[in-house]
Amino acid sequence: MTLWFTADHHFGHANIIRFCHRPFADVAEMDEAMIERWNAVVEDRDEVWHLGDFAYRCGPNRQAEIFGRLHGRAIHLVRGNHDRGRTLALPWASVQHYAEIDANGRLLVLFHYALRGWRGSRRGSLALHGHSHGALPNLPATCDVGVDVWNFRPVSLPEILRKIESASPPS
Repeated sequence: MTLWFTADHHFGHANIIRFCHRPFADVAEMDEAMIERWNAVVEDRDEVWHLGDFAYRCGPNRQAEIFGRLHGRAIHLVRGNHDRGRTLALPWASVQHYAEIDANGRLLVLFHYALRGWRGSRRGSLALHGHSHGALPNLPATCDVGVDVWNFRPVSLPEILRKIESASPPS
């Protein structure tokens, strides 16, 4: 089982293509590409943490159809600013505003928004977030897991660690 992290798909949101300079002709192409890229890395036995903004201006039937096509045995939602009734009604493994999880002995703090301080921030924990669509520089021990940063697909913890370590100044 692999643990995956992602955020900010904005399924159904046509204007996000322009706002974030996404390389898609229209929302149908964007949605299909993101489903394909998700399923290319996530297997049915894997666990995914979605850090918010799953869909926007996307009808309930379309959201359910998209969600049903995504691989993963457990898909959790850490709510973003666009996650409301229709999105919250999907069959998530869990829904919360904030989460702390243990991943192989490392504390991961999961929130939709970037944090400047968090529990264990000076003791090896990491803060993962979305919301900024790659517009904010990562601080030490933080990582934007949004699709705009990771080629429109979920990212694994080893990939996150490599990115954080490559951005850290030598000690």
